[in-house]
Amino acid sequence: MANRRNRKLVPESAKALDAMKYEIASELGVDFGQYGGAAGAGDTEFAGELGAFSAGGGGSQYLGNLTSREAGAVGGGITKRLIQQAQQSLI
Repeated sequence: MANRRNRKLVPESAKALDAMKYEIASELGVDFGQYGGAAGAGDTEFAGELGAFSAGGGGSQYLGNLTSREAGAVGGGITKRLIQQAQQSLI
């Protein structure tokens, strides 16, 4: 079975989803270290080789400092907001 994880149905939505992720994280007080300034980002000497950072700096960043609860709260917030937006568009 092919790995379809994290595949966007509308690839053009990636920037909007990233913006929403950072907005919700800031509302919840979760420190994502927006756009490359993540806590612990100073220890990146070998991160590109290990795969923790994208080699080209294409928007991927190390978020290993987040707890599962924090990451889940951000993901849940994104889902909740997307559902609210879809419901508003139906009205």
